[in-house]
Amino acid sequence: MTVEIFDDRGCVLGEGPLWHPERQQLFWFDIIGSKLLSRLGSQPLEWQFDRHISAAGWINHTHLLIASETGLSRFNLETGTEELLVEIEADRPETRSNDGRADPWGGFWIGTMGKAGEPGLGTLYRWYRQELRVLETDMSTPNAICFDRARNCAYYSDTKTRLIWRHPLDPQTGWPEGDKEIFVDLRATAEAPEHKPDGAVVDADGCLWCAQWGSARVARYSSDGQFLSAINLPTGHTSCPAFGGADLTTLYVTTASQKLPANAQDWQQTAGQTFAIETSVHGLSEPQVIR
Repeated sequence: MTVEIFDDRGCVLGEGPLWHPERQQLFWFDIIGSKLLSRLGSQPLEWQFDRHISAAGWINHTHLLIASETGLSRFNLETGTEELLVEIEADRPETRSNDGRADPWGGFWIGTMGKAGEPGLGTLYRWYRQELRVLETDMSTPNAICFDRARNCAYYSDTKTRLIWRHPLDPQTGWPEGDKEIFVDLRATAEAPEHKPDGAVVDADGCLWCAQWGSARVARYSSDGQFLSAINLPTGHTSCPAFGGADLTTLYVTTASQKLPANAQDWQQTAGQTFAIETSVHGLSEPQVIR
C-alpha cells in the first residue's frame, strides 16, 4: 500500500480525522493550533478557534459537533457560528478535550486530559440525547475510542498504560454495562519503539486499526485482539486513522510534530502532515450525532 501526503500543512498535534459521509469531505484538527482543517479538492480550508479543539461528529450537511476544552458545541461550517450544547470541564483550565467519536446510537464519546499530560486528570464521557455521563475517571490520556460493527462493545485506551480495552454496551442504548476487559496488551512489546495506542477506528470486517504514537505506524488487530498487520508511515507520531473516500477504502492518518525525538531526523520533514493510503479494506460510515 502506498502512503501519500493528503495535506502538507504541518500540525503541531494533528488529531480527530472525520470523513463526512454527506459532504464526502475530510475534517481534522490541530489541537495545539486550535484549528479545524479540511480540503475541497486542491483548496485547503481552515477555521480558527479561541480554544483547543480535538474531535468531531457530523450532525447534518452543514453542522458538526465539535469537542473542545470547554464542552461540546454545534458548529456551522458555512457561517462559522457556534451553539454550546453542553459544558465539559469549562471551569478547569488545566484540562482539554482529546480523542472522541460518535457511537452507533447517535451519542458521542469524548475524553479529557491534562494539558501537560499529567497522570490522573483525564476523564471519559458519553453525551447522548442531551445527557452527559462520566464513564471513567483518573485516566491520563483517553484514546482509541471506537465501536464494533455489531453494536456490542466500545474500545478505548489510556495511552500511557499501553492497553486497549473492550467494554460491553447495552445493545439498545449504547451505555456501558458490565466490566471492561483487555483487548490488546502492548506492554510486552519486545522490539523498540514501544507501541503506544493513540486514535483508532473499526473497519467493515470488525478489525481495529490503531495509530501508535512514536511508532510511525498504524496497526490492524482482529476482532479477538490478534495483531494482523501494520502500515508504516514516514513520520513517527501517528495520532488517529479514519476511513473515507467514495467507497470508504482510503485510510487517512493524522500526525504530530510536537515532542519528536531528537535522534529522529528522518521524521521531521513530514511531521504533522495528514496522509492517505489506498487499501483493499472497507471502512464503516461514521454515525450521525443525534441531538
